[in-house]
Amino acid sequence: MSSDFEAYEQDFGTLTAEVTNKIGRIPKLSGEEKTQLVLNVDKQLEEVRELLEQMDLEAREIPIQSRAMYNSRLKSYKQEVEKLEKDFVSTTPPRTLVNGHADVPNEERAHLLDNTEKLERSSRRLEAGYQIAVETEQVGQEILSNLNSDREKIQRARERLRETDANLGKSSRILTGMLRR
Repeated sequence: MSSDFEAYEQDFGTLTAEVTNKIGRIPKLSGEEKTQLVLNVDKQLEEVRELLEQMDLEAREIPIQSRAMYNSRLKSYKQEVEKLEKDFVSTTPPRTLVNGHADVPNEERAHLLDNTEKLERSSRRLEAGYQIAVETEQVGQEILSNLNSDREKIQRARERLRETDANLGKSSRILTGMLRR
């Protein structure tokens, strides 16, 4: 499990270094080149957030005794991403408002639609996962109920066997006594 986490950490380090480099270049550029770099950084920041989510999921699967160490590392990574996002926002020019809405270029609009689609897919997956968890819980409850019923049957059978064994002992003594007479 921790090897997956560490692989995500390596990806995280590489990606955040690229983002930091690109954020530093944004103020020096202008025009279409700047727009492309801003869109690229935005996309990479989304990838960084997804990596953080994966790392968070992996950290939940790590045994409790070492989980605290991974959670503290994850917390520092989240702070690093927040700082990157603040730096990114401070280097990008504010958008002009048209009819009360931000004027969003077509490429960015496509990116936003793509992100919305990803969110919807993720939501559907989460709902399906939740449904599976509920069904699994119901099956587990049925199994526990069946096991409880089986245990009670076994206990009753054991008790009958003890009674039969006791009766057999009495019968054996009676027969032995009858044979002696």
